[in-house]
Amino acid sequence: MLCEMCGKSVPFTKSVMIDGAKLEVCPECARFGDDYKASSSSQSSGQSTGGSRTVIEQRLERREKRMGTKDVYAQAKTVEVVENYGRTIREAREAKGMDLDAFSKFISEKKGTMAKIEANRLVPDDKLVKKIEKALDIKLLETVSSGAGQSTGGGSSGRMTLGDFIKKK
Repeated sequence: MLCEMCGKSVPFTKSVMIDGAKLEVCPECARFGDDYKASSSSQSSGQSTGGSRTVIEQRLERREKRMGTKDVYAQAKTVEVVENYGRTIREAREAKGMDLDAFSKFISEKKGTMAKIEANRLVPDDKLVKKIEKALDIKLLETVSSGAGQSTGGGSSGRMTLGDFIKKK
């Protein structure tokens, strides 16, 4: 048998508690710890060997949890422009009684840019969205959760596959 402390090959080992760990050690190394039977019955700290085992199990569980992989997109929420933003902008602009030229001058943007945005051919950047929202008193941004519960448009399992990227003829 091998001593768990010094590594010597000995004919027999003795169970001892060294710093809260039960080790099978040779008689020479046994002097560094307390007898295992005696230490379990006369511990003054109130923690039995079964209690230390649960502490070890708890530490192992925490380690597994810490070392495991995390899905960083599980609880992710993003802010995106509403789906039909062009129509929303046009209706709000017309409700205020402004034509496209007057509105584009009002927010200091090009008329062509605003025409493309209203036609849903150009997605406005965040700065322009804020200007349009403030000028027309509307909401163009919405919070979208991209959690694990949503299907990504993939196969029946909800996961993306290589087939999702290939265009079929």
